[in-house]
Amino acid sequence: MSAERPSAPLDAYEKRILRLLQEDASLSNAEIAEKVGLSASPCWRRIDRLEREGFIKSRVALLDRRKVGLNAQIFAQVKLNAHGRANLDEFAAAIRDLPEVLECYVMMGSVDFLLRIVAPDIEAYEKLFFNRLSQLPGVQEVNSTVALSEIKSTTALPLD
Repeated sequence: MSAERPSAPLDAYEKRILRLLQEDASLSNAEIAEKVGLSASPCWRRIDRLEREGFIKSRVALLDRRKVGLNAQIFAQVKLNAHGRANLDEFAAAIRDLPEVLECYVMMGSVDFLLRIVAPDIEAYEKLFFNRLSQLPGVQEVNSTVALSEIKSTTALPLD
């Protein structure tokens, strides 16, 4: 595992640029420059640096999962058997192949992984659970919790 090269600290302009891009990544360079009080060239150079150094991982469109028919959101806690823990990489690779799994975290404590999963409905999740998720390498136990409603959901990181 290689250590990441430290990045130069963010200045006030760069933080404002990042806040704007988190709100609306479709803004043009000229629009961003105007909103942060820079001319276009220095603004572009800052955005280019933020992209090159990995502060900006990608620019995407965030979809409303319900509007595309993914009405169920499930959080699954996965515990691997003792043998399974030796094959964490195999489990992780298998999870990456499940498009319904939007997020997967390695956990400390009584469970090994926390997954955020979307599905059209509970019946579709049940099928995913029995046919794929519970069959993954080393899975000993899966505890699923269905989210009834969403109080807060954001991708914006808090920048001071």
